Amino acid sequence: MHLSEQEIIRREKLQQIIDLGIDPYPAPLFPVSHTSIEILEGYQEEILEDGTKNRLNFQEVALAGRLMVARPGGKASFANIQDAHGRIQIYVRRDDICPDDDKTLYDILFCKLLDIGDYIGVKGYVFKTKTGEVSIHVKELTLLSKALKPLPVVKTDHDGNVYDAFTDIELRYRQRYVDLTVNRGIKDIFIKRAKMIQVIRDYLLDHGALEVDTPVLQNIPGGAAARPFITHHNALDIPLYLRIANELYLKRLIVGGFDFVFEFSRNFRNEGMDRTHNPEFTVLEFYVAYKDYFWMMDFTEKLLEKIALTLYGTTDVQVGEQIISFKAPFRRISILEAIQEKTGIDISEMDEQGLMDVCKQLHIETQPSMGKGKLIDEIFGATAEKSFIQPTFITDYPVEMSPLTKKHRSKAGLVERFELMINGKEVANAYSELNDPIDQRARFEEQVQLMERGDDEAMFIDHDFLRAMEYGMPPMSGIGFGIDRLAMLFTNQSSIQEVLFFPQMRGEGQ
Repeated sequence: MHLSEQEIIRREKLQQIIDLGIDPYPAPLFPVSHTSIEILEGYQEEILEDGTKNRLNFQEVALAGRLMVARPGGKASFANIQDAHGRIQIYVRRDDICPDDDKTLYDILFCKLLDIGDYIGVKGYVFKTKTGEVSIHVKELTLLSKALKPLPVVKTDHDGNVYDAFTDIELRYRQRYVDLTVNRGIKDIFIKRAKMIQVIRDYLLDHGALEVDTPVLQNIPGGAAARPFITHHNALDIPLYLRIANELYLKRLIVGGFDFVFEFSRNFRNEGMDRTHNPEFTVLEFYVAYKDYFWMMDFTEKLLEKIALTLYGTTDVQVGEQIISFKAPFRRISILEAIQEKTGIDISEMDEQGLMDVCKQLHIETQPSMGKGKLIDEIFGATAEKSFIQPTFITDYPVEMSPLTKKHRSKAGLVERFELMINGKEVANAYSELNDPIDQRARFEEQVQLMERGDDEAMFIDHDFLRAMEYGMPPMSGIGFGIDRLAMLFTNQSSIQEVLFFPQMRGEGQ
């Protein structure tokens, strides 16, 4: 293992600490009483008639965190500690932490052997410095964990300008623990993501939904058109697939008698990676008996409006250079009308060859394996999708595009489906669900034909799901949300990697 000069020095310091009889990694219990933000925001004092200060609260505190700034001096020092909530200044006086003749703890440990990145615990009282900065006057100091690698030093001047920032994308995503430590604001993205998920969960529970879990390892990769990851179960000696969707299992639960179920699921698709796709991603799906896609559009509008209001106190959210309004209702337009609106071409009556010709005319790449559904999807993606910035429901897709969707009640050749487009990207996909088992079997068989033509994203036939349908499936509506894409919107991030703690990366050095 190659060690840098700094890493060698830190290991030497580690040994010196051990030689002093100090445990550099003591038992984990440290009695933290307050967080940095509680102290900074809650400290109160009064100025007495004689001009002296009287502390009104925080007579004693215990705080733990990383040492991020250190300015050691001869008899007194200032430093900054960073905990999970922020940073706070500490004031360390030699005679306070070493009241006896032995000054080793201050002169050797604090001034010479501690480094930026070390975890320490301090006990003391809160005061304000002459410059008005709330700080902790340390009476006791404990080393909690010695850091053996140096953190990147991010410098900020008095005007807020940042120098030597830890900005390399490769390093930030691969070493997210460092990114979270040194780059202020990164934590806020993930805190906001967690709050968004909690708002969704609470909203669904408040409307009577039941949260459930379904299998990640599946015999059939069903519920979506995507290329799966394949693995092998040794004991059973059978191939298994990491789920690409949880749809068919949630529908089984509706067959079993639940009216409203939802799941935040980790899904896996063995496909490309870009700024909006990661092989492992989070999806929310929920299914409601006796509802249709019109009800689902209304419910979705209100849900997203609720998220915006909870996170920001307004329905207007900054996304890049755009202000996205999540105020219901959202615009609704059919996919064929959207294509005609953007291209001037009416494809509603075209067969497969006609769609191939349109693709050629619009310089859209095609493959011989593409059926009508794939071709229409390609045309929409190339010509219209990116133009829908404000929340818009794209509705009424051709039946060939939607093998799990109920046929439209009044428009021949179409199905009752919508995709929600926001900022030029799909964030949700919903149906009035197909509950006719004979029709469903025929649709699956059409997918097999596409697979035989070379479409490696076509759906498998799930015979157990068909069996479940044959026991009777109530009419219902279902939806799937891309949680990572929603998080991108509500945290104003342009890359999916920014809202994933640990995005998929190539092997180091590749």
